[in-house]
Amino acid sequence: MTAPRKIPMVSYLALDDGAAHLVGQRCTHCGAIFFDRRNGCASCGETDFAAAPLASDGTLLAFTIVHRAAPKVPVPYISAVVQLDGGGVIKANLVGVPSDPAAVDLGGRVHLTTFVAATDDDGNEAIGFGFTPAAAVEA
Repeated sequence: MTAPRKIPMVSYLALDDGAAHLVGQRCTHCGAIFFDRRNGCASCGETDFAAAPLASDGTLLAFTIVHRAAPKVPVPYISAVVQLDGGGVIKANLVGVPSDPAAVDLGGRVHLTTFVAATDDDGNEAIGFGFTPAAAVEA
């Protein structure tokens, strides 16, 4: 029997080479960063990309508190937009923070975190990601 595996829920979450991190596709012409595969750069139109490991730290640019979701998705939760250090902007959930606007530090520092989103009958784990306040990581 094979050992259970950790499987990222998205292709741009790297789990197999050290600490979990995001990998973007950087346009080799203008440097714009995208997630997932691209046929062409939305910034300059060129078609060549290179994989680029991205920072796990960033700044919270915007957020909203979601109160309605698909069935079986627990609400409320915080949906956030994060500017990663060194480039890249991503939308992800802010975790470890009460779903209260007063508890969210807009413009504050955040750090990538992973969590088990689901486990199948063989023990394989689907791994999701989000961001947590950097102060919580330092504590």
